[in-house]
Amino acid sequence: MLQAPLTYLLAFIVAIGLLVVVHEFGHFIVARMCGVKVLRFAVGFGKVLWSRRFGADRTEFALCAIPLGGYVKMVDEREGPVAPEELPRAFTQQSLGKRSLIVLAGPLANLLLAIVLYWGLFVQGVEELRPVLGAPAVGKPAESAGIQGGDEVLSVNDISVGSWEMLRWEVLRALANGQALELKVSRQDDQHLILTLPATGVSIDTTQNDPMEVLGLSIDPPKQLPIIDKVLLQSPAEAAGLQSGDRVLAVNGQPIRWWYEFSAAAKSSPGKPLLLWVLRNGSEREIRAVPAGENGHFKKGQLGVTTTLDPKLSAAMFRKVTYPPLAAARKALTQTWDTAIFALRMMGRMLIGELSLKNLSGPITIAEVAGQSIQYGIPYYVKFLALISISIGVLNLLPIPVLDGGHLMYYLAEFLRGKPLPEKVFAVGQRIGLTLLLLMMSVALFNDLNRQFFG
Repeated sequence: MLQAPLTYLLAFIVAIGLLVVVHEFGHFIVARMCGVKVLRFAVGFGKVLWSRRFGADRTEFALCAIPLGGYVKMVDEREGPVAPEELPRAFTQQSLGKRSLIVLAGPLANLLLAIVLYWGLFVQGVEELRPVLGAPAVGKPAESAGIQGGDEVLSVNDISVGSWEMLRWEVLRALANGQALELKVSRQDDQHLILTLPATGVSIDTTQNDPMEVLGLSIDPPKQLPIIDKVLLQSPAEAAGLQSGDRVLAVNGQPIRWWYEFSAAAKSSPGKPLLLWVLRNGSEREIRAVPAGENGHFKKGQLGVTTTLDPKLSAAMFRKVTYPPLAAARKALTQTWDTAIFALRMMGRMLIGELSLKNLSGPITIAEVAGQSIQYGIPYYVKFLALISISIGVLNLLPIPVLDGGHLMYYLAEFLRGKPLPEKVFAVGQRIGLTLLLLMMSVALFNDLNRQFFG
């Protein structure tokens, strides 16, 4: 990581804290509405670090030592003797419908939070990168389809896209659904064309390659001069001696005219030395720099330098997208639903082996993405929170014992057979579910560590 670790840590703690509180509050508030007595509302697991009691029931609100989750403890006959006067308020004494609502409320709270976050973004408006394409490389599907540099994508499979992010999302969704890609583009001569990309065999497995790159879809790069504006602290660029104001003239003997050429040279050389010729204060000098390997699903080099985009170029590349409140609500609901369905499909593909388990990410990667997103700006961090909130909601709905979805699976069986499952079945299911959950967490943590140390 090139940025301050404290930023990543704080962004991660805020994210996890908010998402856990929202999830558990869903369980808590619906339990209270259903007349169930709540004994403890805990953020985290393990040793209690801080607690206070509030309300007529003297519910304990606690912060615990391991901040990777939380729980709501209710009066429950399965966890010990219950006083006769409190039996009517025990969770196990509630109707099947009430118990199902209490369990379902946690994941639904996460999905509702995502809708609210997206709604706020869409109403406020965010600066979005316009979906203007660069010239595709020879042999790529985009070239075969007839795409030219400067084409602006208007829709994918008749779904309008107003930004690069929306374009990427619709392309990935179409690939996940096994659909062909039909792009409506606008050319500089005001032509509107329908172009079909041959996407057969293009994988959405980002552990292999970026699907957009495989298709030949890329942003039309701005003609920005290769002048370094800022050198990040403790970066390969700082170690090499690069300075603010340096103009890059060549990399490994290849002339550099624009910033995107310099950026591409660095990204394509993780861990490999680059010989740079730079112009500084009117004189040329040679500098040797080695880009760090950026940890992610696909490895790219990172020098740790930035440039300031010319205002005219920025105005041409970006647009502010805003929506009226009602339209924003519809779009937020659609975005949340589509993302949840996409996440379920990806989990299903991993389960049957169509996608690598390397796509699973754990707390280290989440912390890294949290830190990166907040440094790009609050809107990016809010998008990150919405995405993680959806992921938590979907994950908890999986029919795995221990998770909320597992409990709902028990209740469905209870509904079908007309009586609760035997306690022995419940206990065995809990052990199986805990084993599966620990296995999944272990794979995710292994992937995190593998990315950190091996790229």
